[in-house]
Amino acid sequence: MSSNTSRVALVTGASGGIGRAVAERLAADGIAVGVHYAGNKTRADETVAAITSAGGRAVAVGGDVADEHAMSAAFDAVEREFGGLDVVVNTAGIMLLSPIATLDLDDLDRMHRTNIRGTFVVSQQAARRVRGGGAIINFSTSVTRLQFPAYGAYVASKGAVEAMTLVLAREMRGKDITVNAVAPGPTATPLFLEGKDEDTIANLSKAAPLERLGTPQDIAETVAFLAGPARWVNGQVLYTNGGIA
Repeated sequence: MSSNTSRVALVTGASGGIGRAVAERLAADGIAVGVHYAGNKTRADETVAAITSAGGRAVAVGGDVADEHAMSAAFDAVEREFGGLDVVVNTAGIMLLSPIATLDLDDLDRMHRTNIRGTFVVSQQAARRVRGGGAIINFSTSVTRLQFPAYGAYVASKGAVEAMTLVLAREMRGKDITVNAVAPGPTATPLFLEGKDEDTIANLSKAAPLERLGTPQDIAETVAFLAGPARWVNGQVLYTNGGIA
């Protein structure tokens, strides 16, 4: 495995929240980072600026994760800028909550497109391009174990992510590439906090034995572990949730 100073990562959904924390954490390890965004180039540029001002290397790349042509171009751009690709982290996803009985099926289709097809498209490109000694890291959710009401469609999409991730790990036999999924629990991101009252947030904060919400940086530490030293962790779902499940 090459040293981190010559390693390159692409992080999808890296313009904010967990994705930005992951991009900054990998850059702190000396990894050059492609900062992917779907619609918010300004926030992606802010992430790039934060990384470069801290002495790291980064470039912003855009595109719909579910569009194979856009993602092929994004992978091309990162390889062109930094000379190859060693780590792909797929944090991009959307969460639309509703009881199954009343879910708008258009919301189901939107989550399917981004969370399932998007993960599949990015994983497909990663499987073709990541160099030996590299890592592919997808994102699930601890709600697959917690079974919170109103999360049915979202959890269905993430269950699919776990299944394809574990199959891809076996398909990469002989290539020295690990494939894993990270499954965060309640994490203090704008996406998570939006629409929740203080009591709900307080109750969720107490749910884990560590009695707090996770932070994006907590999740990023697990990704950095899988992206770097964790060469014997492969074909796994890592529940990163403080012991909530």
